[in-house]
Amino acid sequence: MEKDFIEFMLDSGVLKFGEFTTKSGRLSPYFINTGLYNTGKKLFKLGGYYADTLYQAVKDNDGYDALFGPAYKGIPLAAMTAAVLSSKYGIDKGYFFNRKEAKDHGEGGSFVGYVPAPGKKAVIIEDVITAGTAVREVMPLLDALGIKVSDMIISVNRAEKGANGTKSAVSEIFEEFGIRVHSIVNVYDIYEYMKNSEAYAKYASLMESYMDRYCEKL
Repeated sequence: MEKDFIEFMLDSGVLKFGEFTTKSGRLSPYFINTGLYNTGKKLFKLGGYYADTLYQAVKDNDGYDALFGPAYKGIPLAAMTAAVLSSKYGIDKGYFFNRKEAKDHGEGGSFVGYVPAPGKKAVIIEDVITAGTAVREVMPLLDALGIKVSDMIISVNRAEKGANGTKSAVSEIFEEFGIRVHSIVNVYDIYEYMKNSEAYAKYASLMESYMDRYCEKL
């Protein structure tokens, strides 16, 4: 699945190789733009990868009640994952997401969709964790409702350490919240693909240097 997903990212223009300056100022040999999953066909296929990863990673499908997508990129991901999970595996789970600003009219509130009751569990569906900002923003909201989160599904684990730390955001999220983060692929999968690809092998040494400097060992 890892090789297929990497080729899907390349075909979609989501994954690019070259030289890119990240938000943190690092010079990266690869770049991921998940906003280019921008057609129904791409989104449906992406939902399949998420659903497969969720099904394989969280074996106890009675152990969670809904999928949660943090605004904004997590919203379509959670919706499509829930749809594919139902159609492919016969597992019908609710999904919900948060508003950036609470609504004070109509049904009101900060959440939309199937919001689990206190004590129930949700799985977070997100695109890529860089610093873990989105998780840290939504966990207080979920905690306030008494919703428990033990697992999270992302597309790519970049495994990058924070600017002032020795651990990746994924490791920090586990230490802070006890959330196990499962990815469809990780940076080491991407590196192995590059190394064995005639088209991208020229970037492999740059990738190796980048990983040695900035990435946590997996």
